[in-house]
Amino acid sequence: MFFNSLNFAIFLPVVFALYWLIGNKYLRLQNILLLVASYFFYAFWDYRFLFLLMFSTFLDYSTGLKIHQAETKAAKKFWLWLSIIINLGFLGVFKYYNFFTDSFAVLLGEFGLKSNFGAIDVILPVGISFYTFHGLSYILDIYWKRAEPTRNFIDYSVFVSFFPLLVAGPIERATHLLPQIQKKRTFNYPQAVDGLKQILWGLFKKIVIADNCAEYANMIFNNYTHYPGSTLLLGAIFFAFQIYCDFSGYSDIALGTARLFGIELIRNFAFPYFSRDIAEFWRRWHISLSSWFRDYLYIPLGGSRGSSWNKVRNIFIIFIVSGLWHGANWTFIIWGALNAFYFLPLLLFNRNRNNLEIAAKGRLLPTIKELLQMAVTFGLVVFAWIFFRAENVTSALHYISNICSRSLLVVPDGATLLGTHHPLGILALTAFMIAVEWIGREQQYGLATLGLNWKRPLRWSFFIGLVIYIFYFTGQEQQFIYFQF
Repeated sequence: MFFNSLNFAIFLPVVFALYWLIGNKYLRLQNILLLVASYFFYAFWDYRFLFLLMFSTFLDYSTGLKIHQAETKAAKKFWLWLSIIINLGFLGVFKYYNFFTDSFAVLLGEFGLKSNFGAIDVILPVGISFYTFHGLSYILDIYWKRAEPTRNFIDYSVFVSFFPLLVAGPIERATHLLPQIQKKRTFNYPQAVDGLKQILWGLFKKIVIADNCAEYANMIFNNYTHYPGSTLLLGAIFFAFQIYCDFSGYSDIALGTARLFGIELIRNFAFPYFSRDIAEFWRRWHISLSSWFRDYLYIPLGGSRGSSWNKVRNIFIIFIVSGLWHGANWTFIIWGALNAFYFLPLLLFNRNRNNLEIAAKGRLLPTIKELLQMAVTFGLVVFAWIFFRAENVTSALHYISNICSRSLLVVPDGATLLGTHHPLGILALTAFMIAVEWIGREQQYGLATLGLNWKRPLRWSFFIGLVIYIFYFTGQEQQFIYFQF
């Protein structure tokens, strides 16, 4: 079930009404209702993989208790590694088996040998990377004594499978979400209104911006040999805004939906395209994943402590693993390695924490220096996105090679891009989205405070205008990009 579907438009109000009308007085009933709704939400996609989600939930719930109850360090390690191996084993089989066997076969072929490993025809369970990381953070926090396990299986199951975050995050921590699940929640009208505004903004970014940018990005990337370098550059920019508005739009809908049920999820995006260096970009892009890798991989490896070699090693490990997390393809690994190269100079010269506050904080406009820094950072990010989007490494290199040709100086011809809507119109709407987010960049999301001081007719006209645009551009349901991860 997609957030941008008619099914979800029916599902959400029904669950919302039952949650507050029936479950308002009883916490246990609220949580049971959330769990049933979450399992229905997931089973709507493919009921067969619901059992995998249930097994993963039971595994981490049980091993969390075992780790806490174990009297020796060896016993704690046994239960910890049992959970890690089984969780990553499932993830490896469903997501990476074919990638590694194919890569191994190619390597053997270089030596004139053949591999006996055959590919397996398997569907990647939606959300498996996200709920696996939920469970791993839970047991690791228990092992490191950052948290104590819950004995209430219903509460833990809601933590893992809460439907707004189930299939594409944000990746929550038990220390943040479980306490909210375990305490009674009462309806908060301002919180619900704020949630609806964030859902509205998320739908605008997904349906109006991301889906239309996707049409042109797909057209250009799939036929890149037919276009001049200037059009290929435009295609890379279209993809940059597609993936941002698609994923941050999903996160806005997820956070807004959770607020309707009295739950605050962790923020996943903080206007990353306004970043002035790559370090700032990664503090603002997919925050829940970046912080997960920092806390559960980078810091245990030693972080930025020790020799320069250790720093370089750890940065490459975390970015390459991040690339591999996104998909079983060498393009994702190269994308991760590129970001590591971008990040290294900042780390080695202790400049990785220079830009902790949002650009031009307290000012309407950035300085020339800030504008140039944002432009350079955005350019580096767009270049790396080419590998992320390309079908394979060869296609990515040819795409880049064609950009770096004389045809880069040719003015792109919109008439050659036969999409549903004119590309200039989509670029204008994208500029509008950027302007809204720039104005609201010091808030949690673009619309958080926009229009609060306007007169009511103007404010309502603005929101109704967004709704009209959403309905106007609504067509065939487009899957969110991060569902594939």
